[in-house]
Amino acid sequence: MNPSTLRRLLPVAILLAGLATFLLLGLERYFSFEMLARHKATLTAWVAAHQVLAAFGFMLAYAFMVAFSLPIAILATPVGGFLFGTWAGAGLSVLGATAGSIAVFLAARYAFRDLFRERAGARLARFEAGFHHNDFSYLLFLRLVPVFPFWLINIVPALLGMRLRRYVPATMLGIAPAAVVYASVGSGLGMVLKRGEQPDLGIIFEGRILVPLLGLAALSLVPVIYGRLRRKRGA
Repeated sequence: MNPSTLRRLLPVAILLAGLATFLLLGLERYFSFEMLARHKATLTAWVAAHQVLAAFGFMLAYAFMVAFSLPIAILATPVGGFLFGTWAGAGLSVLGATAGSIAVFLAARYAFRDLFRERAGARLARFEAGFHHNDFSYLLFLRLVPVFPFWLINIVPALLGMRLRRYVPATMLGIAPAAVVYASVGSGLGMVLKRGEQPDLGIIFEGRILVPLLGLAALSLVPVIYGRLRRKRGA
């Protein structure tokens, strides 16, 4: 393997090494609602005394979780709601998650974009052209529907040549509704933990939450449908 290839793969290798280290050392046992219940008094007191530092630290920690695709990221937004309240917790979560997503996006584009184009050839070129017409809408749709793996949605737009300046706002808008839902769950986390219970993170799939999300996802595809209709009429 030549030096230029090694340089391209280095960012991805670092992210994968971080994930592997986390899993091999079993560090996930230190990040749970049980651990939060044990230390919540100390944590909330520290956050109250150092609000700006706590907010920055939370965003940075969230960015690392997403960048390294750690399997604890789903816990972070409820914790943000618990520590900072629904709206501040959701906002900090969106900023942190977006920063981590950018790291994965850039690493994937730098490492695999050219190789992916070479292997896929003309078929990718046609698909890529269609994606570029409405890449913002497509990514917004994928972010809003809560069934697609978050790490995968970070990578696919990079391989398809999406611009970072479009990737960032689509990501922020797409993850914001779910962030508000999970942060609102976290805002009542203190009482849940006091009763010795676990928060319901499956709330996102309840009809009262899922249906509006799917409605927003459908609306995000309106520009795609409109564009296709215009092209058919102009043909």
